[in-house]
Parts: sequence; structure tokens; C-alpha cells
Amino acid sequence: MTDATPGPWSTDSPSSATPGTVTLTDLLRVPLHRLRLVAAVAMVGLLAALGYVLLVPAAMSASAVVAVRPVVTDAFTPSGAGADRAVNMNVESGIATGTEVVQRLANSAGGDPRDIRNALEVEVPTGGQILRFTYQAGDAQRAVQSANMAAQAYLDVRRTMYEQQRAEMLRSYDASITKVVAQQAALQKRAGTTKDTAAADALVAELAGINNQLTQLNAARTEIAAVDVNPGWVTQTAEKALVTSAGHRPLYLVAGLLGGALIGIVLAYAWESTDRRVRSVADGRDATGLPLLGTVRRPPLRGSPRAVDADIRYVAMAVAERVRQPARVALVTAREDATALTAGLAVALAADGREVFVADDNGRVERLRTTVLADRGRLPVDPSRPLVPKPRPAGSTSTAAGGTDGTATRRPSPHPPGARPSTDPDATLTLPRVASARPENGRVTDPDEVAVGVGSVRFGTWRQGADHGLVLFNAPPAESDERGVAVARQGSAVVVVERDRTRQSDLRRLVERLRAAGVTPLGFVLTRNGRA
Repeated sequence: MTDATPGPWSTDSPSSATPGTVTLTDLLRVPLHRLRLVAAVAMVGLLAALGYVLLVPAAMSASAVVAVRPVVTDAFTPSGAGADRAVNMNVESGIATGTEVVQRLANSAGGDPRDIRNALEVEVPTGGQILRFTYQAGDAQRAVQSANMAAQAYLDVRRTMYEQQRAEMLRSYDASITKVVAQQAALQKRAGTTKDTAAADALVAELAGINNQLTQLNAARTEIAAVDVNPGWVTQTAEKALVTSAGHRPLYLVAGLLGGALIGIVLAYAWESTDRRVRSVADGRDATGLPLLGTVRRPPLRGSPRAVDADIRYVAMAVAERVRQPARVALVTAREDATALTAGLAVALAADGREVFVADDNGRVERLRTTVLADRGRLPVDPSRPLVPKPRPAGSTSTAAGGTDGTATRRPSPHPPGARPSTDPDATLTLPRVASARPENGRVTDPDEVAVGVGSVRFGTWRQGADHGLVLFNAPPAESDERGVAVARQGSAVVVVERDRTRQSDLRRLVERLRAAGVTPLGFVLTRNGRA
């Protein structure tokens, strides 16, 4: 059997002409293949969040509510349509978190004003005149005390501001009234000393205007003095019964897990960009430029490898189509072990009547033999072989009691031949029959030979298989041993690619080495996890 005529080296892959389309499955494939990395980083994030929850004490949060009211002269006057806009709540919120309030808290409760400012939070509901003071502290007592003190400090600061404004306005009115009173006294003195009637009438008229102005100033001052400068009330004080734990601690665990998973996905993409693996048939074609001989899939269940065996038989048919005896086929890999695939191909080729010699120079002969014996037991049943024993021919002696012709059945002797000595000198000695070493198909087998179907599989080294017609060489990894490429120069090669394990860079380097050595591989086989 001579090797098939090698064809020209194909440098362009079949999929190079068509641009690849990235789908959602392609995006999810990388994190799924790097699932261990993603899971490990996610667990690190979860443990970090768990450590934070357990080691960092929970902050207690207390809240006090203040109702803000506008400053009005008459508290019993009905409010208008714009009563909710009578107070600028943005200004009130700024005053509540201002320096004066924080400084009063620092002076009363003690502590750094920066820490107090970070722990104090003021919320303003939309469209309302309410300030909610929330204070976070390490214990409930301090949180309650600080929240109430912050609310009261805001009211005191705001009342002080209103009182200062009222005092300034009253002082201004008092100065104006004093000035008008002085003018009134001067006019009255001039009116008392004037003898001219016309001048007296003018002074009286001017004095009446001064009196009217003085009356208005007094009325305005009275109105300002009657202003209620109360800025509001504390409608809800902070209590220990209402103290809650600040933040949602279980959310930290969820955030740590999701954050770790996200970082793991990013690391998976970064790792994949530097360590590209063969993920599909298209990747194998792009990396090798060789035709596909077949794919060996993983069985759906551990106990049902039929799909894998069928895939190996398809690969065997593809290999047999491309070679003619005598043939030397080397199964080469980059870094992986092709022992399982070599044994499976040997069984599939021998089942059709071929004499296959499996060669290995790396100490894996016993593994090959064990795998061949295991695969031989899963061969499909030959329909040409009868499943039941043939019927006895007519006239044969029946072993059942009572013959059909009425003759007495001979009872077996209790003494088998040779059990006791005979006194007859001419008696014949009966020797026991020796079992033959012939198998079911009638062919004598060698002790080192494994019968598979109508063929056989033998094992040995590469030199021992020199006289055999079909030799499968279980080559060692090409990255560390060159014997596989050297054997392929004497025959042909089948490149074995393991999905999700074989690196594309190693696969390209292997194909380049085969090409440089003058070897044209028959094609490549895509497997998964060594066997499937």
C-alpha cells in the first residue's frame, strides 16, 4: 500500500474569504471557557465583601424631621396658592449642613467637624417644607443624640439669623423715628414763635405731614416687632427604637460577587487575547489550512460513548480513503496526548479486516492495549454472525429423557474413560481433547495480537512495525519531541487538535514544521478533552 499522492499545500483557509460575524454566543464563549478564572475572581470579590461585612462594624442611622415655616407677621392669615414656595428649601438645606450647625455639633458632642459633616445627611422631599436630618454613628445612642442636636442646632441658627434681621430693621426704624421726632419738635418750636398768619399756616401743614410720617413709621415698626421669627418645629425626634442599620449590608455581598465576576470576565478576555485556543472547526482551518477529517465529540453521558465511537469510525473511513497500503500514518499533536484517538482509529480500521500495527516509542503500549480492548467490546454487532446456535441436524442423538422411537436411552457411565484401569490388554486409552487456540472466526492469533472483528491489532515500537502494511504511530508531543515529524516524512500525518486546549500558536508552529520537513498532512481531527 503506497501513500496517496500529496496535493499542493493550501495556505488559504476556506473561511478566509468570508468575514466572521461576532454573535452573542461568541461573546459568551470566552467567559464560559474561562469559567474557572471567572469563578475564582468572583469568589475573591465575595470573600472581600464578606470580610468587610464581618470586620467593619455596622453604622447605626437615626433620623429627625423638622418642619420649616416661613416668617409671617400674622400666623393666622390664610396662606396663598404659593405657600410651598414661600421658603427656599435649597437655602434651608445649605444652612442645615453649614459650618455653624456642624460647629455647634462638634462643640456639643465632640469630634472632628469633617467626620461630623460626613456623617450628617439632610434630605429635602420634593415639593415639601420638610428637612430630614440623618446621622450615622457607631452606636445607637450617639446616632440619636447627634440627629436631635443637629435638628435643634439648625432651628437655633435659623432663629438667630431671623432675630438679627429683625433687630436690624427695628434699629433702622428707630433711627428714622428719632429723626422725624426731632423734625417735629423743631417745627413745633418755630410754629410757637411765628406771628405771621400765613407762615404759621404753612408750618402747621408741614407739622401735619411730619406727624403723619411719624405715625406710619411707628405702625411699620410695630409690625416688624410683631413678626414671629420661629423657623419651624421638630415634628419627629430621633429615638433608639427607630434606629436602623445604615446601608443594606447583604447588598455588599451581592456587589462583591457581581464585581468579582465582572473583573473575572475582563481578565478572561485579556487572557484569551494572549492565549488563543482552538474553539471550533473554523479556528482549526484558519490555523492549519488543512481539510477536516472529522470531529470527535464528547458523549452526552459517561456511560454511553457510542457517539464518540461512531465519530472515530467516520475519521477512520476518511483516513482509509486517503492512504493505500503499505501506509505509515503518524498522529501528531502540539502538546497533547493522542493515545485514545490512536487506539480508537486502530480498532475502527481493524474491524474492516485490516492488519493494523500500533507503534509507540514513548512507553504507552500498555495504555494502547488497554484502550483497544475496551473499544473492541463496544464494536457494533456484525449482522452476518448468527445470534443463536444452529439447530441440530436430523437424526442426531437427543439428550432429553425418552426417545421418540421408543428405544431405551443409554444411561451415562458413572466411571468416565480412564477413571479405572482395564484388564483387557487390547483396550484403547482415551485421551482428553485439548482446546484449540482458534478464535470464533477460525483464525489462529498470536499472543501479542488482539483480534478485532475480522482484523487484528498488534503493538510494538516503530522499528518492530517496519514489515507491516498499515502502521499507526502514536507520536509524542511535537513541542518536546521531533520523532512524530520524522516518522511523518516516511509516510503521512494526521494532525490531532484538542478543542479548548490546543493553542493556535502551537498548532501553526506544528504545521509550519511539517511543511518545512516536506510533509503534507492528510488533514486534522478536532477532538475534545483528549478522547472526545
